[in-house]
This record gives sequence, C-alpha cells and structure tokens, in this order.
Amino acid sequence: MREIVFDTETTGLDPKTGDRLVEIGCVEMVNRVQTGVTFHRYFNPQRDMPAEAERVHGLSEAFLADKPLFKAEAQAFLDFIGDSPMVAHNASFDFGFINNELTMVGLPIVELDRMVDTVRIARARHPGAKNSLDALCTRYGIDRSHRTKHGALLDAELLAQVYVELLGGRQIGLELAAEQGLVESTVVETTVITRERVQRPARPHHASEAELAAHAKFLESIKTPLWLSD
Repeated sequence: MREIVFDTETTGLDPKTGDRLVEIGCVEMVNRVQTGVTFHRYFNPQRDMPAEAERVHGLSEAFLADKPLFKAEAQAFLDFIGDSPMVAHNASFDFGFINNELTMVGLPIVELDRMVDTVRIARARHPGAKNSLDALCTRYGIDRSHRTKHGALLDAELLAQVYVELLGGRQIGLELAAEQGLVESTVVETTVITRERVQRPARPHHASEAELAAHAKFLESIKTPLWLSD
C-alpha cells in the first residue's frame, strides 16, 4: 500500500484570513517503508512573512521572493500524491492550506476521506501524554538532533518514522516490502559437516599388582592409623 506522509509550512494559522502555504514536503511510503522518493517545494506566498511564523520555520520573505508560485507546481504535486492516503500531524491544518491553494488556482481539492491524522492516533495510543512531533520522537527514540527549526521535508521524514511506531513498530510491512524489492534480503548458505564418531575401548579402572603392593607398604608405614583407634 502506497501512502504519502507530508508536512507544510505557512505564513500563519488560518488560510481564511489570508495566510498562505510557503513549503511542502512529502515522503513516499510503500507498506510503511520509506522508498526514498520525495516531493519538496518552496513557494512565494506573494505577501509578507510575519515574524512569529519566521521564528518557527526560518523562511524569510527575502528567501521566498524568487521561489515559484504554488500554481506553477500544483499539478506536479497532484501527480505525485496520486490517489494515495495522506498522512500528517494535525492533518486538518495541512489539508486546509493545501485545499485553499488548490481552490485558488482552480484545481480539485484533496478529499478529506484520504486524511490520516497521526495526532488522533497518538492521542488514542497515549491518552493524556504530550503528542507533539518532538515528544513522539523522544518517546520512540527517533533522532531529531538535526531539527533546529521546523522544515516541511525534515518533519515529514521524522513523522514517517513516528507513524510506523504508532502503528506497532518498524517491523510492519517488511515482508511485503522485501517482495517488492524495497528492502534488501540476504541469504546465507549454511554447510553442515558430519563427522564419524570413533568408538574407543574402555579404560581399565582396577589397580595393578604394583599399585596394590605400593598401597600396602604405605599402610604399614602408618604407626597409629585412625581406623584402628578406639
């Protein structure tokens, strides 16, 4: 099964008030194994970048000034995701921004029945616990030391690992993935060596005449043996 794990970065929290999409990162998974195929784009939002948003993702208005508009990459994005389920952390947020951008350029939206929300999965599995991406990486021992700021592709790659852990662990899907060549399989040839057992004659355990004579002489040398005392 093909799934797309993705994340977005934006100018703010609400597309209905004029906030725009500025970055999207997608990671392809087949049978819950990352294939190494990704989709990553920055977009010029055609508006200013609020300081609060820039502090989160580090994308400045100057950096985004020469990036393409969303409409230039929209079809490539739709072609990449195809009809696969879309996995995101707090997915309604990301779907809201993507569908707003698609609507603005006259393209069909991504239907919500394709949405898989890892926040909901995490809350069901760890009720009452912190379920941010950082918290889940810590809980599952996933290295995030290189995550100094939010970044769509980096966060999607981390989320892909978290997603597998939330659904039971890294072993899920490995057999199916191996069948499709997504993981390497190593076969080790074993050689069994059979050796013929050699039957040896039993060793003698009775004392020889010389040993008996030496033992008797030793006993005679004992002046007051314990076994003869009262």
